[in-house]
Amino acid sequence: ICPIGTFSFPSFNNKTTFNGSFYYCRICRNCQGILERLNAGEVVIGDGGFVFALEKRGYVKAGPWTPEAAAEYPEAVRQLHREFLRAGANVMQTFTFYASDDKLENRGNKLSFTGAQINEAACDLARQVANEGDALVAGGVCQTPSYLSCKSEADVKAIFKKQLDVFVKKNVDFLIAEYFEHVEEAVWAVEVLKETGKPVAACLCIGPEGDMHGVSPGECAVRLVKAGAQIVGVNCHFDPMTCVKAVKMMKEGVEKAGLKAHYMVQPLAYHTPDCNCQGFIDLPEFPFGLEPRILTRWDMHKYAREAYNVGIRFIGGCCGFEPYHIRAVAEELAAERGIMPAGSEKHGMWGAGLEMHTKPWVRARARRDYWENLKPASGRPLCPSLANPDGWGVTKGHADLMQQKEATSKDQLKQLFDRSKSH
Repeated sequence: ICPIGTFSFPSFNNKTTFNGSFYYCRICRNCQGILERLNAGEVVIGDGGFVFALEKRGYVKAGPWTPEAAAEYPEAVRQLHREFLRAGANVMQTFTFYASDDKLENRGNKLSFTGAQINEAACDLARQVANEGDALVAGGVCQTPSYLSCKSEADVKAIFKKQLDVFVKKNVDFLIAEYFEHVEEAVWAVEVLKETGKPVAACLCIGPEGDMHGVSPGECAVRLVKAGAQIVGVNCHFDPMTCVKAVKMMKEGVEKAGLKAHYMVQPLAYHTPDCNCQGFIDLPEFPFGLEPRILTRWDMHKYAREAYNVGIRFIGGCCGFEPYHIRAVAEELAAERGIMPAGSEKHGMWGAGLEMHTKPWVRARARRDYWENLKPASGRPLCPSLANPDGWGVTKGHADLMQQKEATSKDQLKQLFDRSKSH
């Protein structure tokens, strides 16, 4: 029986989801916002990393990482949303990463669309696909070049406000401030987003060492909650287990402060045991040689279970996450969620589909213990298992991080090339 409406259903189908003792009809489920779902103890599955996925597909340019594809190639963005929805995601995050005007115009990046046009197109695409299933739309903002260039709090907040106007106009279901290296800037973003009255989630791209000024994960979380975020966590820059560890530290800090919050995690799909405090962007393989580090779907099962056991209930992915990774997360937590993703019709749990393979040694792999205990080979005999990160120890306020609208000059590049050789 649906506790909200007056409908009853004899079994699962594509119009119902199960939570504890109740079957919710799709009509009523769509009335449940992010906080209602989390307050009820539900597991919310996020989507994956759009900029990396679309760069590989030929729709995003590495370097700027800006999301003009939402306006230029809407079908590509729409299709990726659909793939994540089919994989089990029930949050469609707008493809608005780095869509602030100061980033769109940074370092000689030339666009034929304004930030507002990109953001509006992204909202429309996310809403269209969300309405095809049991999903919410989240409008997202992230760190700005203006902050790195030491612009004032008022200047940075004005950038967030400009993006926010579109999200309000398009009536997204909730808001995410994500990918912030400095908790100070994230707090500014939360203070702007909370003015809408919509639920606010805030994610830092930090690991257990804390933000780029050394503020601990626990203290970062406390500041974000006090600023008005109802959901706090970590996204990007580090592998799943590292991110889960950081969110666990956030949770401990919030509880020690006597505050309450929900927790989320949206990590990389890459192994990063050799990263320093700034994460994978310091790896020499970033961004075009990361494939040997990618997590398998079986790694994602472990990640989903670890995140759930820590008490995180909003579990998704960031750069490197493809739909099959999200499907693995949804399958691992199918019992808790009471539903399997639609994409599982083409995937036997723990390799069960291999029972139909023509080769007997492959059929012998149709079992859970095989995949859980596999140690994948890289196939690269001359490659080291770990790398030496390139981080130069600079952050907000350093001259090297002063941003500019003009394209990077040849002289500027030569200085960087020479400095890189000396490290």
